Amino acid sequence: MVLPIFERWGMNPREQRIATVAVLVLGGMLLLAVPIGLQALVSGRRADNEELRSALSSVNSARAQIRDRQERKASLTLRYGKKAPQLAGFLEQSASAQKLQVTDSVDRPDVPHGKKYVERNTVIHLKKSGMAPLATFLEAIEKSSYPVSLSRLNIRKRSGEPDSYDIEVGVSAFDRTETAPAASAPPSSEKKP
Repeated sequence: MVLPIFERWGMNPREQRIATVAVLVLGGMLLLAVPIGLQALVSGRRADNEELRSALSSVNSARAQIRDRQERKASLTLRYGKKAPQLAGFLEQSASAQKLQVTDSVDRPDVPHGKKYVERNTVIHLKKSGMAPLATFLEAIEKSSYPVSLSRLNIRKRSGEPDSYDIEVGVSAFDRTETAPAASAPPSSEKKP
């Protein structure tokens, strides 16, 4: 079988057969190349879509974590926004609510923590205290809305007296320092001689 187009070009029968076979081979390759190329294009786009889909799912899953972090940061900012009162008075008031007697209190010097926070510390002593009022006193301190924490607790049993203890409690309050921007001095209008 010879294609009639080759007869018009003036080719001999052998050249016509070779040209016909070459055209058939090229046509077959073209018929196979189109689907293979389209398949490669589709699989490449499918891989790109899968990468985009996985990136979107990781972003969506990270949104919950970011929201949680922002909520924690906002709650901490809110908590530190409310400055703790003077610790000695606060502790005395909390102890008297539990019928505990504060014998003395000692304020320690302020300790800076970085550029944003300052720790105030007060140590109080309680004499002849029971365990139940002490527990509710410590719980009231920890559950207060102020940024305070127990930093020291020393309990000594009083001999000869049931449920009677001498207690040393250290409480720290953390305050956020307010740093105001330095006011710039107005330019001098005086002329130098």
